Amino acid sequence: MSLVYLILGGNQGNRGEIIESAIDLVTSKIGQKSVASSLYESESWGFSSELFLNQVIAIETNMSPDEILITCQQIEVQLGRIRKGAGYEARTIDIDLLYYNSIVLKSPDLTIPHPRIADRRFVLVPLAEIAPDYKDPISGKKVIEMLQDCTDPSKVWRLGEN
Repeated sequence: MSLVYLILGGNQGNRGEIIESAIDLVTSKIGQKSVASSLYESESWGFSSELFLNQVIAIETNMSPDEILITCQQIEVQLGRIRKGAGYEARTIDIDLLYYNSIVLKSPDLTIPHPRIADRRFVLVPLAEIAPDYKDPISGKKVIEMLQDCTDPSKVWRLGEN
């Protein structure tokens, strides 16, 4: 069994219901959920848009990283995600593979760990809630240290605490 961390987020439609549906699909198609963070709202990152709702989950799976990527993309489409281009945009759901055990992988379709974890407060805050001592296999830093070092000024708060 492999342990993977995924972040799910979106800012269109009924965000909470869509994330809940995405988690149901992830657990039925990829593997068993071992832990989930609280739901967090955050400002958009990389573009101006409505607030995002995000959650990080840990999944135990027998799937390969490539199989997880393909399945996550299928789930996104099933839940109404339409990709309009290569840039950042509003979306119903986005599912990113953050970590897969402690492997480092770089292929044309997938990079693990996700290359922008350390730059994104909206990823680090929920990840630090459930895995503060997890060590990034590239930097060697714990997630909590990455959060402390993060220079992203965007605001992130637990749902309902704004």
